Amino acid sequence: MNLRRLRVATTLLAAFPWAAPGRAAHAADPPEFKIVFIAYENPDQLVEDVRPVVAYLERRLGLRVKHFVASDYAAIVEAMRGGSADAGFMGPLQYVMAHRQAGAVPILGELYRGKATYVSRIFVRKDSGLKRLEDLRGRSVAFVDPLSSSGFMYPLDIFRRAGLIPGPPEAFFKKVYFAGGDEQAIRAVFNGFVDAAGIGQYALGLLRPEERDEVTHIAESRLIPSHCVVVRKGLDPGLVERFKQALLDLNAPDHPDRDLLQRLYGVEGYVPVTPETYEEVEALAREYGFLP
Repeated sequence: MNLRRLRVATTLLAAFPWAAPGRAAHAADPPEFKIVFIAYENPDQLVEDVRPVVAYLERRLGLRVKHFVASDYAAIVEAMRGGSADAGFMGPLQYVMAHRQAGAVPILGELYRGKATYVSRIFVRKDSGLKRLEDLRGRSVAFVDPLSSSGFMYPLDIFRRAGLIPGPPEAFFKKVYFAGGDEQAIRAVFNGFVDAAGIGQYALGLLRPEERDEVTHIAESRLIPSHCVVVRKGLDPGLVERFKQALLDLNAPDHPDRDLLQRLYGVEGYVPVTPETYEEVEALAREYGFLP
């Protein structure tokens, strides 16, 4: 598989109206603030989830906020590259590509379970008899998306660091699938459609409690920086700071809008990040051909 030849999807879904008329904008502000979200599960549900978030940001920024849901991982990179978005919520690999192609800047990282890092895991059914990575030779595997950090690049790195896949994954596996989402990938394992799935650690929580007992993992990746909030190059610094602070304020336990974090992918809060936070991701992306 030649990752350099992946066709970039440009379709963005679900643009919705905005509110907060009569708010005074700052002189350097654009006429509207455009945000792109990535759908890891159900895009329609995400559209509904982020409506209150958009209303909150309109109040805090004093601007109309237009939001989109990206149809796939490539689309969110294209949104930043093509100027369709002023800000975006994305994974580490999408950020480094948007940074390389459009100068996008990360401002916040997500917190889950008190951490700003996570891992990818190789999941199998407990009754499969698969115990080691070597056992997956000639078997089938599901990943999430060719441009996913935790759902492809880092799982691939697990096998390469073990000396099992020096080249394309098709040389090791009998069949490679891209499921299109975290839940689809973990369910492919649970339902026996594939022998294994390489995906982020929190994907197990997308199964029902009784289903989780049927699935386990046999390996995990090095630490991955958390998903991030990114702004486009050249956005007014004052607007960037207001946007950043509006999200950071939700960290406060007594904030009246703290429940909005559950609508933002269920995060616990945010921490400031810089491009240096994602240097290892960028190095790995170059090593594996995602970046020139």
